[in-house]
Amino acid sequence: MTKNIIRAQKKQKTKAVSLITLADKSSPISEQYRTIRTNIQYAMVDRDLKTLVITSSGPSEGKSTTSANLAIVFANSGKRVLLVDADMRKPTVAKTFTLDNARGLSTLLGSRETMLHQVVQPSGVDNLFLMASGPKPPNPSELLDSRRMQELLQELKHQYDLVIFDMPPVVAVTDAQIVSSKSDGTILVVRENVSKRDSLLKAKSLLELVDANILGVVYNGSKSIEDQGYYYGS
Repeated sequence: MTKNIIRAQKKQKTKAVSLITLADKSSPISEQYRTIRTNIQYAMVDRDLKTLVITSSGPSEGKSTTSANLAIVFANSGKRVLLVDADMRKPTVAKTFTLDNARGLSTLLGSRETMLHQVVQPSGVDNLFLMASGPKPPNPSELLDSRRMQELLQELKHQYDLVIFDMPPVVAVTDAQIVSSKSDGTILVVRENVSKRDSLLKAKSLLELVDANILGVVYNGSKSIEDQGYYYGS
């Protein structure tokens, strides 16, 4: 099943992120993702980490790649993990894992008749489950800030060891702020030569405004392999 995911990725014309932690588990970058996993666990040593938001200041900074690969390495460690595509504006999880996107987070939040088990899909990776974004709704922010979302968070915490939310960039829309305010931790993804200092400062300020628990930063795109995926506490 894992090989099928990788082959299907190569055939797709639409954008799917690289699952390096599946394609080459022994690569230095895969090892960096495992290091990030360890650092996140240490950052939350005194608190129970059940829900984690991954966001960035702007587009093309690698937040979806980080979300997917972190979900894989956490699942590899034995945790029961759910990766939720909460970017209902520009989703990637369905493309990356070749999922059916007819149902997903938007369906679940928009209809009380829809049950959790109807929108969770297998990933082909042991311990990793997936929730696509679903059809694009007209009001993503309102759905994420709804009572239904709050109820869903509680349900997910009971069913999974870790839920990772792949969110839109925090400076562009309020979605990441909303979910970060309800989650145990938030990671900000930065890319060399793409992320801008002013945008990063604004992203940090916006997250602090809602009392988000910023665990740290994932740094992407370094030419030095030793620095790729470097994580540090905030």
